[in-house]
Amino acid sequence: MSTLPAEMRALELKEYSEQPRLDLLQKKLPALKPGQLLIKISAASINPSDLHFLEGKYGIKKKLPVVPGFEAAGTVVAHRAGFRGSRLVGKRVACAAGAEGDGVWAEYAAIDQRFCFPLLNNVSDEAGAAALVNPLTAWAMLDMASERKARAIVQNAAAGALGRMLFRLGRRRGLQVINIVRRPEQAAILKGDGAEHILLSSDSRFERELLTLSRKLGATVAYDAIAGEATEQLSRSMPPRSRIIVYGALSGEYCRIHPGMLIFRNSSLEGFWLSTWMSEVSPSRLQKIARESQSLIGQELGTAIQARIPLSRGPEAVEQYRNNMSAGKVLILPGA
Repeated sequence: MSTLPAEMRALELKEYSEQPRLDLLQKKLPALKPGQLLIKISAASINPSDLHFLEGKYGIKKKLPVVPGFEAAGTVVAHRAGFRGSRLVGKRVACAAGAEGDGVWAEYAAIDQRFCFPLLNNVSDEAGAAALVNPLTAWAMLDMASERKARAIVQNAAAGALGRMLFRLGRRRGLQVINIVRRPEQAAILKGDGAEHILLSSDSRFERELLTLSRKLGATVAYDAIAGEATEQLSRSMPPRSRIIVYGALSGEYCRIHPGMLIFRNSSLEGFWLSTWMSEVSPSRLQKIARESQSLIGQELGTAIQARIPLSRGPEAVEQYRNNMSAGKVLILPGA
């Protein structure tokens, strides 16, 4: 630890708000707890979960003030994690911040070793900064569809980064994917990826077309990133005995669903949260999935990056991502 600086630069949130303020300041390097690694952050990504966290609308609220940021990549520089931790010192890793303590929008972060994953040699730090949240979510959700023996799946918000991953990875696994978007330009993005089944939710024939296509392809699992009216649309338009899995709330509204859809059609509504899934998967299996998903980062699990912004301009980075999430990830670079 003697070769490390005593302080670091970090972005800090003092109040949850719909117009959050982030301050750039100097902080002491985090003191490591047992089981933690100290990561020198190379690049940190901004995800929808980060925006919800800043507003106080995420599944967890941390004690304030706090450094935000859930996902990053960097190099392990110190540890209190036994033999495995010692082997990781000097290695590049993708990492995810936990439910307590500071996050990764800083020059250094203390991360639980369970949520640090060595990067393959051909995966850059920038790609590694987006190697967990979306790729692991897509992987987990497709595993859920396989467990339910679905021959096809339905997803809305399909032109977003995660939606495109879900489609490409599903196609690789031999699953048909019905992709729902709101606008023609989003449909064009998916057509460019080779998607065949694309529906516009604004079309007057949308629900009838979704029901017909779902029955034809055997789509009995749907992934809802929007909530609100979108949940009700899916419930009305899916075959009986379908499962609707809510993993986002882009509409900012409560899920709407008529009880008759659950009672008389034997359908179900459930939720998915990556944090819960990661905590329930065995450490060895999680490491294996992370390695396998990294091997697809240049292909099915690739992530477009729209901007790379220094830590000193963190508030600008958050605002740029908020205003145009479909354009790709915005990365915060502490070393720039």
